[in-house]
Amino acid sequence: MLLEKINSPADLKTLELDELKTLAEEMRAYLLTVLSEHPGHFAPNFGTIELAIALHTIFDTPRDKLIWDIGHQAYPHKLLTGRREEFPTLRQSGGISGFLSRAESEYDVFGAGHSSTSIAAALGIATARDLINETYKVVAIIGDGGLTGGMAFEALNAAGDFRNDMLVILNDNNMSISATVGAFSKHFHKVTSSPQYNFLRSSAKGLMNMISADAGEIARKIEASLKPGTLFEEFGFRYFGPLDGNDLEALIPVLKGIRRLTGPILLHVVTEKGRGYAPAVEDPVGFYSVSGPFNLKTGKTTKPKPATLTYTEVFSQTLIELAKRDTRIVGVTAAMPGGTGLDKFAEVFPSRCFDIGLAEQSAVTFAGGLAAQGMRPVAAIYSTFLQRSYDQVLHDVCIQNLPVIFALDRSGLVGADGPTHHGVFDLAYLRSIPNMVVMAPKDENELQSMVKTALVYEGGPIAFRYPRGTGIGVKMSTELQPLPIGKSEIVREGEDVLVIAIGNRVYPALEAAQTLADSGISATVLNARFVKPLDTETIVPLAERIGRVITVEDGVVMGGFGSAVLEALAAADITDVQVTNLGIPDEFIEHGDAQHLYALCQCDATAIARAAKMMFR
Repeated sequence: MLLEKINSPADLKTLELDELKTLAEEMRAYLLTVLSEHPGHFAPNFGTIELAIALHTIFDTPRDKLIWDIGHQAYPHKLLTGRREEFPTLRQSGGISGFLSRAESEYDVFGAGHSSTSIAAALGIATARDLINETYKVVAIIGDGGLTGGMAFEALNAAGDFRNDMLVILNDNNMSISATVGAFSKHFHKVTSSPQYNFLRSSAKGLMNMISADAGEIARKIEASLKPGTLFEEFGFRYFGPLDGNDLEALIPVLKGIRRLTGPILLHVVTEKGRGYAPAVEDPVGFYSVSGPFNLKTGKTTKPKPATLTYTEVFSQTLIELAKRDTRIVGVTAAMPGGTGLDKFAEVFPSRCFDIGLAEQSAVTFAGGLAAQGMRPVAAIYSTFLQRSYDQVLHDVCIQNLPVIFALDRSGLVGADGPTHHGVFDLAYLRSIPNMVVMAPKDENELQSMVKTALVYEGGPIAFRYPRGTGIGVKMSTELQPLPIGKSEIVREGEDVLVIAIGNRVYPALEAAQTLADSGISATVLNARFVKPLDTETIVPLAERIGRVITVEDGVVMGGFGSAVLEALAAADITDVQVTNLGIPDEFIEHGDAQHLYALCQCDATAIARAAKMMFR
């Protein structure tokens, strides 16, 4: 097989066009074999195989710099840059990352787990190159909805002004994780469905005419009839395209011609998400990522469906039921309707669900505008991605005390996606903002209650955060009652040690309490429920009476829930209490099985019991 002989991009440069085409099909087959057994991002990578081959063939990597965005479409890039044999370890503990990682390879020029960062990074790299009088090329590949993010447009604006030599490749596949939304996407769909585009797609001749010094009458006619690049040209870019990004015969000569040009250039390529695997082409949303294993012939998973609902499903179902009774409730998402469960909400209430695109900052301020006019917006955003809109949460929502509800999915350690996706900072950064209420459920039934609590709370912004995956399997209440704001719950009583847990660390705390009981140590376990406001009326007297306190959270210890407890004890002048804070340490946690990672971070049941026993030495 050709793929087995490709150990670096240098090996591509000896291959003929037909061999490169064969290599592309071998790469598809290899990706299919590995990803059918191991979880990973699927459809995005099947569309970028030819693009990765062409780029590494024409450009002199790693001297020339390729910046991939979104990072989950760079598996072909990894296969071509010396990581083929390691590829089956993808997203596993000790294995290679599912995204770009500077620590992993010199070919991963700029790390990225989310979107819209590549153009700004490429502009910085190109500027640094020019300052030190180097001559390498810089290429940003942005796709899968990445151009719907505001950062991309901010960087285009600056790049057109700076005029550095750099190439931006727009990988247009009409999709982000779900269907790409917005006027910009509609414009490109109109362009790529036109007869003129289809002429270009069948041949690179039109583009080669445009690249040449005397562009000629054909290029002028195409430009006049389509004007697909007008916006980019207004930004100061020289535009080429659209071009079939899955056609090596078209890509290679066009890239070779563009490589000789100077100034900011944008090449618009159209690729097919899931290309080469019919089930993924037919359902690119369902095949955005696979949890493996699945049947290669049918595309159907062979993994049994869990009997217990996921937290996302519980949130979605609860929101739908509550929205039936209150027409003010609307859903807001940032290009993640499927991931957050708002796709189901949109099926029931299509006019009350809004997808802003991969633009969390706009999503938060948009929700603020809705709230300012009396609506009850629920902004469902992954915990780690809300970080991108911290200022909007603070400036546009909390300062004005607007009643926006934040539903933060994927909180805590999310496992295989790694440090760019772990939702471990939300407790710390949200509790520091005035007017914000922050809560976390111990199980899926309590999540129901928190959704209800948030929607009846009129006092200002409120957030609830919940983990990825299935719930505990507890009995679900049929009649939902809102929780009293700022009140905790004693779930086990004891006299020797007080364990105060939040969110998905409550059940490990109960498990640890049972282990301690077997050793003759009785523990009170308090389900805090609220990080802010903290239930000081319960916590302070218990801590003073028991004298030994362990806090445990699935967020960072620094500035997090445990810090809130310490602040409360200090404010009450309680100084003779032993306190141990367990949670995520002050470092970025790599990818791997979530439960294994919690053990490594010493905030699982075993670690809680061990910390308690240490207090008696």
